Amino acid sequence: MRALLESLQALRPSPIENLSPAEARLQPSLADATRHRLRATGQSDAPRALAVVRDLEIPGRGGMMPARLYSPVDPSASGQVPQAPLPLIVYFHGGGFVIADLDTYDSSARALAAEAQATVLSVHYRQAPEHKFPAAHEDAYAAYMWALGNAQSLGADLTRVAVAGESAGGNLALNVALAAREARAPLPVAMALIYPLAGTDMTTTSYRDNAQAKPLNAAMMRWFFDQYAASPADLADTRMDVYGRAELRGLPKAIIVTAEIDPLRDDGQRLAARLQESGVQVVRQDYAGVTHEFFGVNPLVLGRAGDAQRFVAGELRSAFALPAPAVVIPARTGAATRIR
Repeated sequence: MRALLESLQALRPSPIENLSPAEARLQPSLADATRHRLRATGQSDAPRALAVVRDLEIPGRGGMMPARLYSPVDPSASGQVPQAPLPLIVYFHGGGFVIADLDTYDSSARALAAEAQATVLSVHYRQAPEHKFPAAHEDAYAAYMWALGNAQSLGADLTRVAVAGESAGGNLALNVALAAREARAPLPVAMALIYPLAGTDMTTTSYRDNAQAKPLNAAMMRWFFDQYAASPADLADTRMDVYGRAELRGLPKAIIVTAEIDPLRDDGQRLAARLQESGVQVVRQDYAGVTHEFFGVNPLVLGRAGDAQRFVAGELRSAFALPAPAVVIPARTGAATRIR
């Protein structure tokens, strides 16, 4: 982890909390540092190979949204033996609702597809400050409902759909399940919540202990909150202060990953406790010696990343293996999918 952070520092990132959002979106990420580290050690920095990686555009609340489809199997390949549709994971990337995109978190989506043997739909969404709360949350739910309505065309099984996300994306995945419960829409069979942003209390022990951590620190989190929230009331909303204010009963299995060197570590711990108190099945793993954003790192660079990827994928496979619920297919949206 130290060597990887040194590779990140070698790329000369500027403190995001001192930048404009446009400038922040141009800063090197841990994904860039991973490629730097692989090259420095004489290894290939090529992305993990999959049978299908295809860019799409799907309808969101504010218009068409970039998305990317990943699959370990190409059903259209010549000579491919027909098989049952794969499970589907609807994945939301991190970035504090402000920065990052599909490319930044490409390795996480590839790992989930390969390790869980599932189709992954990775979804971008409107970002702040151009689009304030709850724009990202509205887009995430729209993407989930679109995925349910179009599962067959994606080569996926409608009865085996999970949601997953990292950091802010973990918040979005959790809120997709909450919104589906409230709308009496089909629930995901599981939620993979990777160091999720689950509250807005910045006085927790992990915020204090990791106030100066990299690649995420307390000042960055304050900056993210300031960019996304239009007012203090937004931060008190149940979609942001989830462990403090949301009703969590009736949610599906939660798979929670936390990192030791992360301001959001206590968010995951508090969320796990609240979910268990609410009767929700929770499996949680905390990874020592690693930082926020470690999950998507190439395991050749960081072995703990491979451990976490296999843990999440194994728990997802267990959820997918349970008897399928009866699901009513939602009506399709009027907007067409675009393949780019």
